[in-house]
Amino acid sequence: MSSPARPVHSWDEFSTLREVVVGRAVGARLPQQNEPSSWLSCFPRTSAADLASIPVGPYSPQVVEETEEDLDALVATLRGLGVTVHQPEVIDHAAEFSSPLWKADGGFHSYCPRDLTLVVGETVIEVASPMRQRYFEVFGLRGLFHDYLRAGARWISAPRPQLRDELFEFDADGLPLLGESEPVFDAANVLRLGRDVFYQVSRSGNELGLRWLESTLGLLGDGGLRLHPLRDIYGYTHIDSTIALLRPGLVLLNPERVGPDTVPEPLRGWDILWCPPAEPTGDAVDNALSESWIGMNLLMVAPDTAIVESGQDALIKQLEHAGITVLPHRLRHSRLLGGGFHCVTLDIRRDGGLEDYLS
Repeated sequence: MSSPARPVHSWDEFSTLREVVVGRAVGARLPQQNEPSSWLSCFPRTSAADLASIPVGPYSPQVVEETEEDLDALVATLRGLGVTVHQPEVIDHAAEFSSPLWKADGGFHSYCPRDLTLVVGETVIEVASPMRQRYFEVFGLRGLFHDYLRAGARWISAPRPQLRDELFEFDADGLPLLGESEPVFDAANVLRLGRDVFYQVSRSGNELGLRWLESTLGLLGDGGLRLHPLRDIYGYTHIDSTIALLRPGLVLLNPERVGPDTVPEPLRGWDILWCPPAEPTGDAVDNALSESWIGMNLLMVAPDTAIVESGQDALIKQLEHAGITVLPHRLRHSRLLGGGFHCVTLDIRRDGGLEDYLS
């Protein structure tokens, strides 16, 4: 069992949750899309001509207020389960900033803390995101990370990326790709399974990022961690609307991106739930940052308990049939803001240890 004496302790995605960060929608904005890093991160399927018609700037007060209501309800549920909950400090995402190589019209949001921080065991890892507008987003969690460091946790950071223009390439249709000029990846490209870690190579995580993470994991877990690259499964962004690890031996997969013949080799002995198509929600779909599959982006709070978007009745029924109690919650603007319940949380302490679930 995770102990408060271990300020950071999270090796997997499903064991009993004890401490977590929940994001905020305050100050959320869509950055300018006329530069390659935001185009790649936000709308990689959208042509340059169509990109120009997407409204940018702060999200509407209604979107922010309703999302804050939904996040407050999530926080209340988690605290009711005995989970310690933190939230990022409010930061000014509208402030412009620059490096010697580029200028950003402002930041993005603090809605998805999962994206920029990876917890592996007792180590907090700040990753190197390929999106320029997220360069300082993690500052909203720095006070919390200082506390963890003082209490005995490890805290490291990937090499700070330069994010030069040459990192961003284009395919034959003129759509953006992520190059290999330096290591970059979002933490949401990664899933943890005790001694095993999965990394999705995509437009939000390159091969050099994989190599850096592999070298770093060799320093953790007594050198016993195994990194599994996932290639040619979903080439756009994050992994957690493609694969959800529910409990040892049970996985939820996206049937549009994974088929019976393309299940990742380490998981081929597991029982599989094929996620049903997402059911419509009240969320606006124009200029959405996420596809409808964000409905499978659930949070396991214990091996037998999940927080799932309300209205996803077919998925809820499927999980309940597998012996999982579902706590339905609203997240009305999950598609518009680009994150479901796994995205908007960052687990800090879980009960699970450095287990070998695959042998």
